Amino acid sequence: MRTETTSVLVKTDLLPCLLQCKMPKAQHIDHSPEASITTPKEDIANVPKFGWRVNFEHECKDKCDPFVKPRLTHIPELIGLSYRYMKVWIKHKRQGRIMFIDHLNQVTHKPIYGCPIGGIGCGTIGRGYRGEFCRFQMVPGIYEHTIVPANSFILCIRKNNKTVYQKVLTGGKGKHLKSWEWGFPRQNATYHALYPRSWTVYDIPEFNLKLTCRQISPVFPHDYKDTSFPMAVFVWSVENMGTDSLDVSITFTFKNGRGVKEDLNPGNWTEPFESEAEGQKVAGMMIRQNIRDMNCTYGIAGAFKDDVDVSTKSQFNPKGSGQDLWEDLSDDGKLKSSTERSGSTGKGSEIGTAVCLYTTVKPGDKKDLEFTLTWDMPVIHFKARKHTYLRRYARWFGNSGDACPKLCSYALKNYPIWETKIEEWQKPILSNKNLPSWYKSALFNELYFVSDGGSLWLDMAEEKDGQIQRKISPTEPEVITEYGKFGYLEGHEYRMINTYDVHHYASFAFIMLWPKIQLSIQYDMATAVASEDTTPIVFCMEGNRGIYKTKNAVPHDLGDPEDEPWDKVNAYIVHPTHDWKDLNLKFILQTYRDYSQTQDIDYLKDMYPVCQAVMEHARQWDTDGDGLIENGGYADQTFDAWTMTGVSAYCGGLWLAALKMYIEISRIVGNTEEVKKYTEILDKGKEAFDKKLWNGSYYNYDSSTTSGHDDSVMADQLAGHWFLRASGLEDATIFPPTHVKTALKTIFKNNVMGFENGNMGAINGTRPDGKMDMSSVQSEEFWVGVTYALAANMIQEGMLDEAFQTAWGAYHTCWETYGLQFQTPEAYMLDRNYRSLGYMRPLCVWAMQWALEKFHPQIMKS
Repeated sequence: MRTETTSVLVKTDLLPCLLQCKMPKAQHIDHSPEASITTPKEDIANVPKFGWRVNFEHECKDKCDPFVKPRLTHIPELIGLSYRYMKVWIKHKRQGRIMFIDHLNQVTHKPIYGCPIGGIGCGTIGRGYRGEFCRFQMVPGIYEHTIVPANSFILCIRKNNKTVYQKVLTGGKGKHLKSWEWGFPRQNATYHALYPRSWTVYDIPEFNLKLTCRQISPVFPHDYKDTSFPMAVFVWSVENMGTDSLDVSITFTFKNGRGVKEDLNPGNWTEPFESEAEGQKVAGMMIRQNIRDMNCTYGIAGAFKDDVDVSTKSQFNPKGSGQDLWEDLSDDGKLKSSTERSGSTGKGSEIGTAVCLYTTVKPGDKKDLEFTLTWDMPVIHFKARKHTYLRRYARWFGNSGDACPKLCSYALKNYPIWETKIEEWQKPILSNKNLPSWYKSALFNELYFVSDGGSLWLDMAEEKDGQIQRKISPTEPEVITEYGKFGYLEGHEYRMINTYDVHHYASFAFIMLWPKIQLSIQYDMATAVASEDTTPIVFCMEGNRGIYKTKNAVPHDLGDPEDEPWDKVNAYIVHPTHDWKDLNLKFILQTYRDYSQTQDIDYLKDMYPVCQAVMEHARQWDTDGDGLIENGGYADQTFDAWTMTGVSAYCGGLWLAALKMYIEISRIVGNTEEVKKYTEILDKGKEAFDKKLWNGSYYNYDSSTTSGHDDSVMADQLAGHWFLRASGLEDATIFPPTHVKTALKTIFKNNVMGFENGNMGAINGTRPDGKMDMSSVQSEEFWVGVTYALAANMIQEGMLDEAFQTAWGAYHTCWETYGLQFQTPEAYMLDRNYRSLGYMRPLCVWAMQWALEKFHPQIMKS
């Protein structure tokens, strides 16, 4: 999407790039789906047979870098962009703000990530596959890609009243805590992820001991309560396979902050607690702190059981040697509990705390030790501080900031219910022998982004009688009143909320799993369509002047967390997106698709006036009256660095699909005049589309004759047909079935199988002879979400083998070759470059599942 484009364009800090030319390097990938290196090869007791599995010894052998070096031929068109971008970047810097896409401070490649923790819209904490706590998103919509070694689990084994083994099980060794024994033997540990759960299995052969840490977050479909909760549970199963009784303890350590300089601010303190709020007795520690002027409390706790001793440590120094905690634990396998809160930290110091669970495990026995991590940050604001919001979970836990004891009790009481719901949801897919093993991993693990995509699930708040409370407007749509406002980032590095041209692809995950969230997004977008913001702006690409938001144009995004999202929309200022040819059309497509799934006639009627307005706005783009809209000779759509001129396969196809859907919507609501008017337009448009673009093998990229790439083979050329048929509308006169099948076969031959024997996904563009289209930085990229969308289209057309081969290439490249798991980017290239880590569009893998369920029910029932 544009954003990506932008990425491409702007990312190019041209100062070091002007003299460099990017030449693709040969890359040899000899893995096939059957030889997938992360698909489980053997059974592990109580661990799923499917998911993403690696040993702690696993290393990403490919050095990957963010894209910064455009080809010499592309640099002239980027010079003006870079100049104008730098002016805005400097202005933001002086204001103490971060650019919505900060190309001068790109996130470096860390192939370390595993399944993140936390519910949806409440903030998240990432975890590495070797157990690190990393990648914090506690500040709404803002990421810190840090690793915090002080956040760890420690194993202590005692035999005959003597400590015989003590080692840190999680986290990388830092420059502090030198008294702790790090370095668990990597060959003895295995990690398995199947979002929203993961399993880590540790073997300690010298004591015939096996540990399995099961990590669970409360994320499952069609739930709008628990799924919003800021919590995760860690169940440590300790199995003694030896002949001697062992005393075993696990200690969970955690510190204030997120691994940033702000952690050193004064005023942090810890406090012990016990709670039976949910009928589950727990004991733990809270860390009280302030993050960006928002109160936040971390809570760590362990569950009481008859055979489990719970002890706590009120504080240790994360920047010290850690000797006091280490020796305290080594002394008897427990901590010397304190019932008093700690003192507050001074400037320049941090504070850590710990909870220890201790039990005796007899030979042949197994015990479970249950921990939870929660965080309570109910009242939040964005950088502009115009409004105050309450996170959704505050509806059940209040907004006073003292909910951690109750949150901990709730988590440890209810996690078995979560797991039952997760297993009921996943089992039909996991047990289906018709589906490839890697696909089962891709489907669920790509879903990490619904929580760890900067997601925000909020209620408006107001102050009344000195108290913060939820604010309900009488004009607010019922779905937002009931289910709240929802936003998520285009990407970890592309900080724009609900970027609509990209959400278009990702939205299948929401309409299938949390349809009320999808409808909430649509209602907010509808409100934004009717708005206008006449603030002047100079757009970075061409330097043309305009305003931030034009009435009756679907906005590119709903704003930047570094500003005031929902109020200040269109954070993206690279192009004037009111003139983008796909945004308005995608509103029509999603509206009808959502209706086809929910059959919610009230929703359709509410959206209809907006549909009328955006269609009327879009009609102006048909400049010659042939029933087709024309692109403007610049990158005026989601491929925001790839110019389209005249009629294009991508936007023209979306336009025809939108016409068909709008006619159907008008028919349902009874507007016969609109049906007649737009049917006439559609009848003209579909003839012109075929005449101007179909060449016998595929639809040409566009109808220009001088661009040099008008006859390129675009992977996403059938995007309109895909969405139209996915929504249950058939019209062979718009996209003739023989055309569709022939074009898909051409794309598969050129864009998929033409690169690394089909093991890289679908490249965006090729020339008719199968060579890479190098006309733009984006034509030679592989977009993960587009690859999944193409695969979904193939599934709809019965091309299942081709579909799974196509999608496998994207999963294989990101999750197995480039080390981009749980940070799937927007794009990657042949030379091990990637763009925009942690991206929204790969959620489109759920469009494949949609297609399987809608078009191949016999496969899904097998």
